[in-house]
Amino acid sequence: MAGTLALGPAAAQLRGHGGPVRTIAIAHDGRTLVSGSFDAAAIRWSLEHNQADQVLRFHESAVNAVAILPDGRVATAGEDARIALWQPGQSAPARVLQGHGGPIVGLVVAPDGNALASASWDRTVRLWPLAGGPPRVFEGHRQNVNAVAFTPDGEALVSAGYDATLRIWPLRGAEAPKIAAASAPLNAVAVAPDGEIITAGADGAVSFFSAAGAAEGRTEVAQAPLVALALSRDGTLIAAASIRGSVAILDRGQRIVLRVLVGPGLPVWSAAFLPDNRTLITGGADNAIRRWDTRTGEPIAALSAAGPEDPLAAYAGDPGAQVYRACIACHSLKPDDGHRAGPSLHGIFGRRIASLPGYNFSEALKRLDIVWTPETLSKLFELGPARYTPGTKMPEQHVGPDDRAALIEFLKKATR
Repeated sequence: MAGTLALGPAAAQLRGHGGPVRTIAIAHDGRTLVSGSFDAAAIRWSLEHNQADQVLRFHESAVNAVAILPDGRVATAGEDARIALWQPGQSAPARVLQGHGGPIVGLVVAPDGNALASASWDRTVRLWPLAGGPPRVFEGHRQNVNAVAFTPDGEALVSAGYDATLRIWPLRGAEAPKIAAASAPLNAVAVAPDGEIITAGADGAVSFFSAAGAAEGRTEVAQAPLVALALSRDGTLIAAASIRGSVAILDRGQRIVLRVLVGPGLPVWSAAFLPDNRTLITGGADNAIRRWDTRTGEPIAALSAAGPEDPLAAYAGDPGAQVYRACIACHSLKPDDGHRAGPSLHGIFGRRIASLPGYNFSEALKRLDIVWTPETLSKLFELGPARYTPGTKMPEQHVGPDDRAALIEFLKKATR
């Protein structure tokens, strides 16, 4: 790892991860950035010196969420359902928080710095007192919980789930949560300084809710699922990142798209604003962390077009390859690319489920009697992973008939 840490043009790209950058967090003073990746590592970066200060290795698989505490500690959480708390300069976690029964995908620090909230695919949100003691568990979502945020006053938690609901959980008393229905499964949530709630969904739209959960508007942003959301600290700008690689910058007050940032075309998994309320940092499937000027829409560095870093460059124009872009982060196609968050798909046709050496499959998958063929793989995306392969770590998703057929034809060629 240490030999690969490098900077891109104009000291604006940070490279060091061996896999897609799944999550980023920026310290309040803007001097430190922490990133987490599908390569199972987190990196603490100095934005003053544009260099990696420390590589944090503990998790067994993808690091899906990171947070920076006011005292300089770092929290990392991953697919292994654990949260690690790191003291600056230490090579091992000072404390490990356990209790979730599924991958943790969201992590946020309370406004007063005394607690940590986590969102998990076990369908719960948990509130962890940093002084010690058991977490408070919030149950009610009927599908994966993909994101969590605190209200500005710290009096409530807001969670967004794949069950297409937004939930507002009061932290004092025994009041039931407020539940708001969304137009599609939700992947991200943010809360503005004035309490307005913003969500990003699988329908490519950014939606707005009042602090009480009342729907207040919706802006269509992309023709693909939105997977990451960032809010400038003054609350004026929203960045909404798409699975297909574009990042829309919205004026929150007018609820309009001001401009679209266009990178190499690979999924953008994470985004955060610097304290200047202008510079946006993104992390994505090209393993790089990039900087953008949101006023001009231009990268603060030269961006490489689809080339050697794009595993689908050879399939330009193939409709199945475009569908597969949503799978790049978790599955490789070539035998020498190894496993990512999910197993390699090289040679998948004719292979029994959960039989590929070198990948840690769940016991539930090992008990299934499925051999991957064009028909069974199509059925996976018709019924959804949770129904067809219960016990899978794969996020719930469905693919329409035409896209399904194109995807299967692509995989026949690309996985030989």
